[in-house]
Amino acid sequence: MVYDLDERGVSFEYMKYFLIAGEASGDLHASNLMEALRERDPQATFVGLGGDKMRAAGCKLYVDYRKMAYMGFVAVFLNIGKVFRNLYLAKQALEAERPDVLVLVDYPSFNLKIAKYCKEHLPQTRIIYYIPPKIWAWKRWRVHNIAKLSDKILGIFPFEPDFYAKYGYKCRYVGNPVADVIRKFKLEGRKLNIEASENIIAILPGSRKGEIKKCLPTMLAAARNVAGEDYRIVVTAAPGINDTFYQKYLNGEELTRDTYELLDVAHAAVVNSGTATLETALIGCPQTAVYHVAGSKYLEKWLKPIMFKIKYFTLVNIIPDKEVIRELVASKFTQENIEEELYQLLVDKKYRDQLRNDYEQIWYILGPQNAAEEAAIEITSL
Repeated sequence: MVYDLDERGVSFEYMKYFLIAGEASGDLHASNLMEALRERDPQATFVGLGGDKMRAAGCKLYVDYRKMAYMGFVAVFLNIGKVFRNLYLAKQALEAERPDVLVLVDYPSFNLKIAKYCKEHLPQTRIIYYIPPKIWAWKRWRVHNIAKLSDKILGIFPFEPDFYAKYGYKCRYVGNPVADVIRKFKLEGRKLNIEASENIIAILPGSRKGEIKKCLPTMLAAARNVAGEDYRIVVTAAPGINDTFYQKYLNGEELTRDTYELLDVAHAAVVNSGTATLETALIGCPQTAVYHVAGSKYLEKWLKPIMFKIKYFTLVNIIPDKEVIRELVASKFTQENIEEELYQLLVDKKYRDQLRNDYEQIWYILGPQNAAEEAAIEITSL
């Protein structure tokens, strides 16, 4: 607890929360959690590492996530000095702020190091892992670290409590924050400035420059061949990446940052695998998922049985545990395969209807609860 004096000079106490989000989605979900915490704890203060949405929600930021978002071995290696500096700044901020609660939002490689430091140097600070990493897909050995370093684990997929229980640990499913964001979008009814009668193919090439470079050219080449004169192609731009980065790949195609509005009117989408596939499904747009994997021929044959313990690659298939959408991943990620699947998505009504029925099942599995509100209840009841 932090103690202060009100305008009458009377002492009062309030909770201080330290949140760490290392990318755009984490920034959004952390900001929603802050609002839910403030509903239950109006005097609460927030500090941490994150982005514009957390800042707008009232968080004092020590580091912007855009200076932290290094994914993959090569990117981390090339920016190792910045990575260590960010770790140092986070540790210094923890020591200076001495929060009551540390809330970690995904971003495991960074957050687990901070959790360990916090456990050793600030034992009075309670540690919450909200949106734990997808260790049920790979790197399962992290389950022990996460559980031992966390006072509570708040999962966002219904199968996560059972996964942790297999190892003797507790995880509470609080709801899915992506579903919450889509519900809000549907209630607001925002519309893209595009005529409803226009036929549109949406291209979602990912959120990081490396994956965009590897995937967007093939995605566009396939879409152009299928679109012809009948469809318009619209590409989504990721937060923090300038429009000029995309221009060398485009040949008359439009660029938008209104992803949800685009998916709401598009006839079909080609989506780089990740959370975007779940967003696309919950909005209701027929899609296929793609992903480039370097050395995929060898990965599939030798490494997949070791590294991946799940049948499917995308959340849209993992959540219902069946193939809802076609996954064109690794060696299946070819222009020909994308063209074949995209054509079927556009012209086969029965196929499109089945997809939408399966999407409704995903909504049912995720449930109606609000993740941020449920998480706030768990955190304030510590």
